[in-house]
Amino acid sequence: MKSKARRSRTLFLPEDAPLTAKPRRAVPYEFVLDAMAALSPRTRPMFGCLAVYVRDKIVLFLRDKAKFPADNGVWLATSHQHHESLRREFPNMRSIQVLGKRVTGWQVLPADAPDFEQAALRACELIAAGDSRIGKVPKRR
Repeated sequence: MKSKARRSRTLFLPEDAPLTAKPRRAVPYEFVLDAMAALSPRTRPMFGCLAVYVRDKIVLFLRDKAKFPADNGVWLATSHQHHESLRREFPNMRSIQVLGKRVTGWQVLPADAPDFEQAALRACELIAAGDSRIGKVPKRR
C-alpha cells in the first residue's frame, strides 16, 4: 500500500501585489469599554460579537449584527438565580432569543430599549463594584 505524501502548497504573490489586512470591525457600543477602562477589560471576538473580560471573568458580550437585531445590545453574563434581582435594576432586560432556549443564563440589555445607554452604563458600574451577579469564570478547554 502506497502512502500519499502531503505536499505543502506555497502561495507566491507578485512583488507588486498589495498586502492588505482585513479591516477590523468597529467595536459595537464602544462607550461601554470606555466606561470600564479603569478595570483594564480584555476583549476577544467571539461568534461575530465582542466578548469582554475583567480579570478572570467574562462579564459582557457586545452584539450589533444584522441577523436577529432584536438581540443586539449588551449581553450580561449571569445565572438564573440573579435574573429577578437584575430585572429590578434593568426593567428592559430579557433572555436572548437567538440562543433558542426559553430562558438562558445570558440576558440582554436590548439596544432598542429607551434606556439602553443608561442601563449599559449601570451594568458597568455594577461590574466595577464587584457585583457577583454579573460575570462567569469560563470553563477551561
